[in-house]
Amino acid sequence: MKKYSIYSIFVAVAALLFSSCSSFLEENPKDKITEDQAYANPTLVYLTAVASLYTQVGANGGGNGLQGTDRGVYDLNTFSSDEAMLPTRGGDWYDGGLWSNLYLHNWGTNNDLLYSSWLYLYRVIVLANTSLDKMQSILDANPDNTAIPPYIAEVRAFRAMYYYYLVDMFARVPLVTSSTTEMADVKQSERNEVYQFCIKELQETADQLNAAHSNLTGEYYGRMTQPVAYFLLAKLMLNAEIFSDNDWTDGVKPNGSTMSFNVDGQTMNAWAACQYYCNKVTELGYSLESSFAANFSTKNESSVENIYVIPMDPTLYTNEFYYLIRSRHYNQGLAYGQGGWNGSSATKEALDAFGYGTATQDPRFALTYYAGTVAGPDGKPIKLDDGTELVYVPEAIKLDLSGDANEKTAGARMFKYELDVAATNDGKLQTNDIVLFRYADVLLMMAEAKVRNNESGTAEVNQVRSRAGAANIAEVTLADILAERMRELAWEGHRRQDMVRFGTFTNAYTDRPQLPGESDGYTTVFPLEERVLSVNTKLTQNPGY
Repeated sequence: MKKYSIYSIFVAVAALLFSSCSSFLEENPKDKITEDQAYANPTLVYLTAVASLYTQVGANGGGNGLQGTDRGVYDLNTFSSDEAMLPTRGGDWYDGGLWSNLYLHNWGTNNDLLYSSWLYLYRVIVLANTSLDKMQSILDANPDNTAIPPYIAEVRAFRAMYYYYLVDMFARVPLVTSSTTEMADVKQSERNEVYQFCIKELQETADQLNAAHSNLTGEYYGRMTQPVAYFLLAKLMLNAEIFSDNDWTDGVKPNGSTMSFNVDGQTMNAWAACQYYCNKVTELGYSLESSFAANFSTKNESSVENIYVIPMDPTLYTNEFYYLIRSRHYNQGLAYGQGGWNGSSATKEALDAFGYGTATQDPRFALTYYAGTVAGPDGKPIKLDDGTELVYVPEAIKLDLSGDANEKTAGARMFKYELDVAATNDGKLQTNDIVLFRYADVLLMMAEAKVRNNESGTAEVNQVRSRAGAANIAEVTLADILAERMRELAWEGHRRQDMVRFGTFTNAYTDRPQLPGESDGYTTVFPLEERVLSVNTKLTQNPGY
């Protein structure tokens, strides 16, 4: 059990301070204390204007949170990729074609996942803007107040993280930085403008943030700290060719080797800048865990590898984790007194990346997926309702399994997080913290940036592989790195972005036809949902939709 920390305190206090926003850029607070009380001293300023924002990173309802729940950001970034699918299983998981169309890139412009993700990301930005405006007013009234500037820096960096998700997923989005902005004044910014804003905000605030490892329990648990900011800057540099491209459908993109960035007074191209920020993370004391599985265990808050997490504890927080439940068969969940929705499974592309069923199968396969006969808590095979053993059949996976002999058992299922036998609420309330960013990704980013910069990234990739017990690669290529990212980071919500960056998002699927015009790259960005466009007629649809 985790110790009560500042995180659990601000979760409780935040319940008194904020409610959700009902629509884009519309805030409806229902405070139970007055504003003067909420900002009466530095501690309350922190709890009201800073700590309360972190309660938004995770969630306990669909469409909300960066990870943990369903029908939101994570699902868009995972089930649109070649990593995983939610196949139709007879009467299960059809949902009007929602999940199959997501995999087929046929999501359209009237889509609940797009709408909920947009509202969620902007709701948090609205709350961050409100906090920043209030803290700035306090500082303006008392310029000698030394407690406020670090909090302002923290919230600016936190807000930049949400714009990072927006520029990645929706590209051309409103760049709103004040809570006083009227709807009539909200305009759409080009992708590169939002991208440059993210870089500027993180560069200007990183040195003002605490260097603490925010995955560790204590004062900075779950907070935006220096290593998180550097991780995001590395991501922004690695995706420079994509995020700075205002027209991703013309077949032409910027060249990261010739792009120029000012990094702490030095001029660097995108790949050198990415390496610089990866090194900054390393210098702050991160390393690979000796065990791959330790990062996802029920005691993973002590990980030396995890950089940013969503804190989880059944007795302290309301954040939920659906992904194990959503993947496993009903009877597997029942065997542990928990839920099972019999859904998400590895694709054939994922099986190939892991070398499933071959003599060179990657050791991480068994740490990432359930496959074959599944044992229960007593060590004996779990039984199906007809008395036969539950056996997952990975290679039988396909988008529509209705009527298939393996309708309910096809597909390798999510294993990555240790099953918490004491989890409550049907298994949704677990003790494993949800991992958003970790150091293995830093090493793989470093390797990729080096290869793209005509250097060798072999040492970094082999460091990751060696930890997992996989054989070294003699000389790493970009294709090796994309496959390695699948093996190392499966189920962690990065795959769509990786495929877009490597140029494989629209043509890498063996069992999915390409949509008309999709080769132009328009599906690499999601559309603005029709309900968003109807609220603000100044916004225009992304190309191709």
